[in-house]
Amino acid sequence: MGGLIVVVIFAILVITTITMGVRLVPQGSKWVIQRLGKFHKTLSPGLNIIIPYIDTVAYKVTTKDQVLDIHSQEVITMDNAVILANAVAFINVISPEKAVYGVESYHLAIQNLVQTSLRSIIGEMALDDALSSRDSIKAKLKGAISDDISDWGITLKTVEIQDIKPSPTMQKAMEEQAAAERGRRATVTRAGGEKEAAILEAEGRLEASKRDAQAQVVLAEATQRAITKVTEAITDQELPAMYLLGEKYIKSIQNMANSPNAKTVLIPADLPSALRGILGVGSK
Repeated sequence: MGGLIVVVIFAILVITTITMGVRLVPQGSKWVIQRLGKFHKTLSPGLNIIIPYIDTVAYKVTTKDQVLDIHSQEVITMDNAVILANAVAFINVISPEKAVYGVESYHLAIQNLVQTSLRSIIGEMALDDALSSRDSIKAKLKGAISDDISDWGITLKTVEIQDIKPSPTMQKAMEEQAAAERGRRATVTRAGGEKEAAILEAEGRLEASKRDAQAQVVLAEATQRAITKVTEAITDQELPAMYLLGEKYIKSIQNMANSPNAKTVLIPADLPSALRGILGVGSK
């Protein structure tokens, strides 16, 4: 009975030893092996054999691309404007032993490195440039941290500026500034329109005055020619003028009679005498 127990214990010990010596590493992972507390080797995906009780799996590191979310932070630009910026970084562990032995926590280290580099890059830019230069910030950020994390056996696949915007206070000030600028432009446009309208109106009045003056000249010349022709026809100096003035006088009285406010229209009995009085000519 005692011998059976020893055999069973020995069999369990053998199975346990074999199990400890055989390691199946899944695809997308690498395991860091320590021998008696010191780095020994890195196991690749697949079946691996180690020495039981002497070799131990110290770290299990994924070789897949990892996504690090860089939390939003306040950044002060060169012109003392406060903006909020956050990013996302994509990394890949090339040398697991450097990643686990080179830095305490490479995730935390890379996050802080991206944050500090982002503050430094944006701090050298003006507000308008920072808001409109994502590609430039991305390129500078990638160049700033790639060399640092390569010492930890990590490569930076890419880094993206996820969001960059003014702080709420700064955004309110920018909105007020934009509204004021729109109001100024509207005022300038309205003033320009009123000025243009006034110029066109003045030009219209000037043109109308010119046309009226030209019409008066034409009418005067026509009247002069009419008087000349009538004078030549009747060979009298007074009657032509009296004739034309009488004609205009009668037309004026007709217009007055047609007016809705006209009640009574008086016509002089001696029209020639009235016309001579208008002309300042004594009666014959």
